[in-house]
Amino acid sequence: MSDALRPLTRPRLYEQVVAQLREHVADQGLKAGDRLPPERELAERLGVSRASIKQAIVVLEVQGLVDVRHGGGTYLRKDTLHSEPVEHLVDRRRRLPDVLDARDALETKLAALAAQRRTPEDLAAIDAALAEMRAQVDRGESGEDGDRRFHEAVTVAAHSGLLAHFMRQITEPIAESRRESLRQPGRPPRSLAQHERIADAIRAGDARAAMRAMHRHVETVSRVRLLNWDPENEAG
Repeated sequence: MSDALRPLTRPRLYEQVVAQLREHVADQGLKAGDRLPPERELAERLGVSRASIKQAIVVLEVQGLVDVRHGGGTYLRKDTLHSEPVEHLVDRRRRLPDVLDARDALETKLAALAAQRRTPEDLAAIDAALAEMRAQVDRGESGEDGDRRFHEAVTVAAHSGLLAHFMRQITEPIAESRRESLRQPGRPPRSLAQHERIADAIRAGDARAAMRAMHRHVETVSRVRLLNWDPENEAG
């Protein structure tokens, strides 16, 4: 049978709600910081359950498009609600745990080796990456470029060709996990502070402290809203 003849899928109700909310934001000219209508009002106007509204809000929250303030409503974090397809979120949610396991295994060892093998040039590269991330965070940005440079600098400082090769093999999944982490509210400055602790341990030549600091950092990276989201649960 042709691969084109696959069972048809019906859009989930909350996906339709997301599309309606996107149109509402555009039609009303809402901007970052503006509040969406209350869930009860949205449910009444769209003729759906509040469970479907909640799940739609979760999808937008997972993507860093809205900020849910418990008891205070839902606010836009960007000027639009242009969201990625739910299928992409589902795929990323499935991949993320394995990526985080790999990061923990590889990067904690890399941090320990960097503490033992770093050169003055390596430390300068680590400090330059920290300075870039600090400047980005101070401007209210995610700090993604500085974050990437920092982890690359630590990898280089470990002077392990094979581990560096393994890291290059999962560059894209790592970048995906980085973006997912840094879109969490309040996460960029926290990530920066953790990077600074890792750098301090590497600079001090303390392999155990560097390993512990990197492990704590990867644990923080793993605490993302996406992993708590059940795409099949209308109640969110």
